[in-house]
Amino acid sequence: MTSRIAAGNDPARGTQPAPRFWINTVTLDHVEQAVRGGFTQAEHGAAGKLRQPRRGDQMLFYSPRTTLVDRTPVRQFTAWATITADEPHQARVSDDFHPWRLAAMFHPWQPVDAKPLVNELSFVADPNHWGLPFRRGLFAIPEEDFLTITSHSSRG
Repeated sequence: MTSRIAAGNDPARGTQPAPRFWINTVTLDHVEQAVRGGFTQAEHGAAGKLRQPRRGDQMLFYSPRTTLVDRTPVRQFTAWATITADEPHQARVSDDFHPWRLAAMFHPWQPVDAKPLVNELSFVADPNHWGLPFRRGLFAIPEEDFLTITSHSSRG
């Protein structure tokens, strides 16, 4: 088990661990709602994976399609946010839907096509099946991959 101090979080000095980098696979319509609302959501509102990111982490949003119903392909990185909360909270969307959300601050961003980058991204093991990693929903990526993707956006 790694010590939090060894990982860079020394409570006596008030330092924080280095930020981690994430991709969240979300349809474009849900990304647009998240940007307007200042939050991220994962796994259709379940809390599980949403407990992994922490304040200060960076998250890119990959949209495979426009909506769950329409299914028109998008296949772009459609947003970038910094996580601003320590824990997810439950929101009330309707009487029977209370998804877990995590507060996030979104940055100016222009969408980036994913396919031209697949040979540069370490999390894509097989460029012929480049979409497979995104089926994991929310997953961590190396900082180098984050920088590769963000370098291709004109940032809005």
